[in-house]
Amino acid sequence: MSATSIAGNRRYLQIHPADNVLVALSDLAAGERVEHNGRHLILPEPVAAKHKITLAPLAPGDPVTMYGVLVGRATQPVAAGGLLHTGNLHNDNTAPQLRGNRPNWQAPDVRHWQNRTFMGYHRSDGSVGTANYWVVIPLVFCENRNLELLREALLGELGYTTPQPYAALVRQLKNRWLGGASPEDLLALEWSEQLQNNLTGAARLFPHVDGVKFLAHDGGCGCNRQDSDALCGLLAGYITHPNVAGATVLSLGCQHAQFDVLQREIDRRNPGFDKPLYFFEQQRLGLGKNLLTEAIKATFAGLAKANACRREPAPLNKLCLGLECGGSDGFSGISANPALGHASDLVSALGGSVILSEFPELLGAEQDLCDRCTDDEVAGRFLQLMHDYNARAHAAGSGFDMNPSPGNIRDGLITDAIKSAGAAKKGGTSPVTDVLDYPEKVRRPGLTLLCTPGNDVESTTAEVAAGANVVLFTTGLGTPTGNPIAPVVKIATNTPLFQKMPDILDLDTGGIIAGEETIEQAGERILDFTVRVASGEILPKAVLLGQDDFIVWKRGVSL
Repeated sequence: MSATSIAGNRRYLQIHPADNVLVALSDLAAGERVEHNGRHLILPEPVAAKHKITLAPLAPGDPVTMYGVLVGRATQPVAAGGLLHTGNLHNDNTAPQLRGNRPNWQAPDVRHWQNRTFMGYHRSDGSVGTANYWVVIPLVFCENRNLELLREALLGELGYTTPQPYAALVRQLKNRWLGGASPEDLLALEWSEQLQNNLTGAARLFPHVDGVKFLAHDGGCGCNRQDSDALCGLLAGYITHPNVAGATVLSLGCQHAQFDVLQREIDRRNPGFDKPLYFFEQQRLGLGKNLLTEAIKATFAGLAKANACRREPAPLNKLCLGLECGGSDGFSGISANPALGHASDLVSALGGSVILSEFPELLGAEQDLCDRCTDDEVAGRFLQLMHDYNARAHAAGSGFDMNPSPGNIRDGLITDAIKSAGAAKKGGTSPVTDVLDYPEKVRRPGLTLLCTPGNDVESTTAEVAAGANVVLFTTGLGTPTGNPIAPVVKIATNTPLFQKMPDILDLDTGGIIAGEETIEQAGERILDFTVRVASGEILPKAVLLGQDDFIVWKRGVSL
């Protein structure tokens, strides 16, 4: 961005001095006069907020630049002040190269944060959790029914269920129906009883265990060995995660995903693994009640052990932040993403770890990220993973350029390169210290690039498996995404969205758009909120709502 704040009452913005487009910050009318750096434009048509207008006429093939990088080329003539859309702009970006550039990073001032701590759960491998969960995991989808039976048996008795606020509405509808109301009467019902948003539930038997989480999935068999091995790696990432105190694992017995594969992946991530781990195989135990009885007893005993854990102070270099975006809009790359980028730079400067994933949303940002890699080996691995993933997508009749969703396009992200240039802002400016393939675990402090799809839940699931103990998730359109074991903080790009969906959003960065807050101020505010979440002082909305999204990525094409 050409400045770290947007002047008050500004209605349009040039993000980078090299850009040949302006972003509308509010709705602009046809015939409106736009003035910028001595240029005077008359808009030939209305322009909705978040969309882009040209600073000069474009001919077919002319480049379009945003964030200082090539994000597309015109496909037809566009007048000065003309609106860019999918009909006159197509995705284009230059091929990245290994240029031998090494980062010369000016780290932000972190003196304010150096002595700050968070209250976390210290594990024997040196990691620190921001929560304390027990997980119950099936090695194959055949065990999902037993997983559900365990959920029904355990959660209510242990105090982990939450009141259902809509039960009163169903009860009222039932009574009206039994009293003779017609379906039309029921549809017209004006419910006078206010929904109760009390999500605390009954007292927990184990107050120092935040919950028991059940990671149902559709994998483990009926797939290729690459997928089943990756599943075991992903599950091992959750079992060894600092937010997890121990695990109960259910197996049918004959599936591809075997316990010895899981154990190998656990050892790879944590050779000194010492958490309680209970394994039950149905084909060996016979009757389903045998498996359930033994699993319940072991899980209860494990929870008693986990309850002995207590939060203790930890330095901020024990934070591992997952950086996510979903339901992005034309303000994402101007407000929430660069603010999150500043917060991630602060954590990197403090010796912590941050994870930037969603490789289809890095198309067009590869050269900058490549130049920020600490050596050619790291940069080369990034380019190779990007190339291989995109090639698989093209082989299946798709490609990274098909990533923007209808909602993205409607809100101004009309090419993948435009979306990517803004999405990459979440990673700040710090050096890229490592590049990982799915489902590897973070090995180094600083910024790590993790190969995942752009699918919000698949990517969030993978970031947590890689070690993220808090996920910071920006959104311009609104999404309820959460995770079973890591708190997910939802950050709105604009104030109208935050005011419309306060039940699922935690923070608002619309002050940047309004010129009321700088990017740096918003980033510091995000980090302060994150530290409080990591300490258990604040429960994000996704945690309060029990939004336990968990989707395994099969290495077939998923964008």
